[in-house]
Amino acid sequence: MSTTMKSVHTAKDKVEVVDVERPVPGPKDALMRIRACGICGTDTFFLHLGGMPGADGSMRSIPLGHEPAGEIVELGAEVKDLKVGDRVVVNPQGVSSGIIGCGGAHGAMSEYLLLDDCEVGKTVTVFPDTVPFDVASLNEPMAVARHCVNRSEATPDDTVVVFGAGPIGLGATIWLKLRGVKHVVVADVIPERLETALAIGADAVINSKTENVTERLTQLHGQAANALGQPRPGTDIYIDAAGAPAVIQTVVDSAKWKAKLVMVAVQKKGSDIDLGGMLRSELTLIASQGYPTEIFEVTPEIVEHHETFAKLISHRIPFNEVDTAFTLALTPGAAEKVVVTFDDQNDK
Repeated sequence: MSTTMKSVHTAKDKVEVVDVERPVPGPKDALMRIRACGICGTDTFFLHLGGMPGADGSMRSIPLGHEPAGEIVELGAEVKDLKVGDRVVVNPQGVSSGIIGCGGAHGAMSEYLLLDDCEVGKTVTVFPDTVPFDVASLNEPMAVARHCVNRSEATPDDTVVVFGAGPIGLGATIWLKLRGVKHVVVADVIPERLETALAIGADAVINSKTENVTERLTQLHGQAANALGQPRPGTDIYIDAAGAPAVIQTVVDSAKWKAKLVMVAVQKKGSDIDLGGMLRSELTLIASQGYPTEIFEVTPEIVEHHETFAKLISHRIPFNEVDTAFTLALTPGAAEKVVVTFDDQNDK
């Protein structure tokens, strides 16, 4: 067996596939063979930067990939509750060598991944062979989406609109419907994404490029008012999974009294917010970051509903075409969710 492996690292606006030494697990470690790894907006952010900024301001190349699914191939003697052959998903923040694929020592867009100080329930959890590896690789982004929904505290009686039909917005839509929320609308500007939103259970969609969002929400959720009695849609919760400045102002203009705005998207640039508008609605702004508890809470439901989650994947690209995969991910609007597969994805 070769002692080297291929790993994807950052360059400026592109990736480099490099040969590195295949890790050797210590007594507390596990070695995972990657079978699928999703590409995230964080990956493309690092590529636009050309790596990760160092303390002196210079850029250093880092290994990419933090959305892996694969199988255990080697185990240290002290690792408990795992065996060779187990299919696992990973908590990128659950290792001692730094966040996987986000500046840590290891990246998951590689043939193998070292899981140092590996613990079941902290570093990995096992999933069954009924779920394809590509769908299992959605575990990490779906944990982000689940935390957003948890932060919203949505109830079955609420009406919700999700801005952005990317993986996080669509994931939030799935979690909202599984939570029993009675009416969920998804807004986006790309028709194909809106079709996917309907396919995974959204009750309605809005093309915010061609439709007036406030008027459509009033049609869908009825009419309410802000604190001054001015007419507003009856929407209870707004979720920003788009990160476009126009979304925040649309919400402020639309929010009824005591509405909530949950911000899960990375805000790419600042926007002027009408604080007076927020005051007139007593709009609550809630930030949602990462997955403090959700990383493995989501796994059983992804297993149960894996056919629905599979609809989020728009492109499955083999690792030997990883340049193509990242080109798609770097091109705005070209892909919904790109997953890189290793060997035969359908080989369960």
